[in-house]
Amino acid sequence: MSVPAVRVERLGKRYRLGEDGPRYDTLREEFVRRVRGLGRGAPREPSAHVWALRDVSLEIAQGDVVAIIGRNGAGKSTLLRILARVTAPTSGRVALYGRVASLLDVGTGFHPELTGRENVFLNGAVLGMTRAEIRRKFDEIVAFAEVERFIDTPTKRYSSGMWVRLAFAVAAHLEAEILIIDEALAVGDLAFQRRCLAKMEDARRAGRTVVFVSHDLATVTALATRAVLLDSGRVLDAGRVPDVVRRYLETTGTVPRGARRLDPAPDLPCAVTAVATADGAARPSAVVARSEGLTVLLEGEVRQPPPDGDEYYVAVDVRTSGDVTLFRTHSVEERERAALPRVPGPFRLECRVPADLLAPGTYRLGLVTGLTGGRRLQAVAPLLEVDVVQDRLIAGVWPVTEGLLTPRCAWRALTPRPACAPPILQPGQDGAGPWHAAATGPAGR
Repeated sequence: MSVPAVRVERLGKRYRLGEDGPRYDTLREEFVRRVRGLGRGAPREPSAHVWALRDVSLEIAQGDVVAIIGRNGAGKSTLLRILARVTAPTSGRVALYGRVASLLDVGTGFHPELTGRENVFLNGAVLGMTRAEIRRKFDEIVAFAEVERFIDTPTKRYSSGMWVRLAFAVAAHLEAEILIIDEALAVGDLAFQRRCLAKMEDARRAGRTVVFVSHDLATVTALATRAVLLDSGRVLDAGRVPDVVRRYLETTGTVPRGARRLDPAPDLPCAVTAVATADGAARPSAVVARSEGLTVLLEGEVRQPPPDGDEYYVAVDVRTSGDVTLFRTHSVEERERAALPRVPGPFRLECRVPADLLAPGTYRLGLVTGLTGGRRLQAVAPLLEVDVVQDRLIAGVWPVTEGLLTPRCAWRALTPRPACAPPILQPGQDGAGPWHAAATGPAGR
């Protein structure tokens, strides 16, 4: 049985809209109010309230890395502020089992007039670190944040990126059992984000609990072991990351996701009528694992035979969310296995994109049908949206992928170097001139 690190029971947080209680007007405001009320004093409207969180119950196990996701205004930051004991709940209770370090707003615990050095000690003290502990880790904190040259400069002169790097560094180096982070990875360059991911992964390996908010689904799927979806202050879903991400995307997508029925013109001689995305086992899904690959299922009908010497085809485009076409694949590439019928009748096709080809991210599919002779019959773009998520460790770590395509290339060690293979550079070569070594080796034969 897992040991709980965080337990939330029927948590609620209510905020007041407008004014409540006594208000002290200036003489001018009182005069205007009385004139408008004809001397009787205009009654004020009662204040309204909004529930940022309502009836939220969660249990987070020790060692879990939990991502809180949802739309803007769903209550994610409010939940983290309550967990970090910055805000008190209106109802319910929270139990935290262990020392807590939190990074909520950029520069929380920093004073702009103090130097970076002074703020490290101030922020560390706010987080519960002793002065001796801060001194012991000071050099690591500064190096992690990459602010060595500016450590004795007032932080009011820091950029937002420098500020959040230093704040994250302090929080990350506190040896707390529970680490709470709100959108810290949204600020900073790629190198800093990598260091943050590595630090959070180190925390997970050390058995520490991490709770973080992020809108970056690639980070969520790469780092989290569990996810929680909030919607309008309530828990909509919680559990396995791919399942929760799928639910989230289904509630927010504007481009159709998962499956789509088409309504082609009735006079088309051949048309696709339905499309779905699926995982490697051909199970319909709008979120697929990178290691399983993407499957596109298509149904349609041939209404008229193609002209003699011609044949029908179906093509699928894979594009980035920014509408950059990565590639197009045609059914005629696999003519023997995917030829469309030449007589009227229904057809069903399956197109498999290889596993480990697409990097984690969001992709849009396009559809084209036509005749190989050149006539285009049907074109739909964007057709469907699908998300590819990272689902496994590589060499014991979650990889930070770069590029749009991430094929698994064949690598092998050539140690010791075979006797028949010449060195890459001959003695005395500096690499600036022509490379002739390959011409004499096995590859040049």
